[in-house]
Amino acid sequence: MNYRHAFHAGNHADVLKHVVLLAYLDALLRKDSPFFVLDTHAGRGRYLLQGEAAGRTREAAGGILALAGRKDAPPAVARYLHAVAANNPVDTLLAYPGSPLLAAQAMREQDRLAACELHPEEAAELKSLFAHDGRVAVHARDGYDAVRALLPPRVDGVRYARGLVLVDPPYEAQEAEYPRITDAVREVLQRWPQAGLAIWYPIKQRRSLQPFFRKLAGSPARSVLLAELMVHPDDSPLRLNGSGMALVNPPWKLDEAIAPVLPFLQKHLGGPGASTRLEWLKRDDG
Repeated sequence: MNYRHAFHAGNHADVLKHVVLLAYLDALLRKDSPFFVLDTHAGRGRYLLQGEAAGRTREAAGGILALAGRKDAPPAVARYLHAVAANNPVDTLLAYPGSPLLAAQAMREQDRLAACELHPEEAAELKSLFAHDGRVAVHARDGYDAVRALLPPRVDGVRYARGLVLVDPPYEAQEAEYPRITDAVREVLQRWPQAGLAIWYPIKQRRSLQPFFRKLAGSPARSVLLAELMVHPDDSPLRLNGSGMALVNPPWKLDEAIAPVLPFLQKHLGGPGASTRLEWLKRDDG
């Protein structure tokens, strides 16, 4: 309950997360049928890069601010940069859109978003942000509980066969968060078998993530794809060396969209010892 994403808005982890999120949503948009998005840990939706919190950490300097205006970005990164720029005055970056805002701006009239946020002040800001958008429902509640309450999705009598569950917890409980995530994966796939999940995870030392990866590989998922960006060497448990996205049942060819993204981000956001990883933990080739 003490975590505020404003301190980290627009950093290298946000860049990876949001590039992948938009690539995932673009894959859903290729079909005419509507889709539903559940954002389990939505935050406030928009962050001021010149605000007190972001200004204190200056993490955006190693993220969105290092990429803004680049003309040589691969398509998925260019898509992301355009989406961020659309929330700002021309040639200026004042605000950074969070996951629920990026998702809502990508959606069509027939698509729906449920955004969950447990922190009272953050939830209030999120409700204000979407007060006039009938496609978005904001829930001041625990996102894991929402999996049981809101899935399979049915809104105004419409059942949504396709969609995405974005799981982006603050990891205040650190290692204790991973069992909650793997339980949520099983719950989602049981209730909504056609859904996919996008799970953000921090990397301090990658070896500590192996039990989590084994649980994902042993889940009922058909496929699990990992996309990781390390901006520092994997040698210190005291800092955020990088982050990853675990994509459960990702859309067809999403790996191909992500592949050119990772070396580009490594080049422009990483320091000495930076690295990337794009690997299938589990793949249904049928």
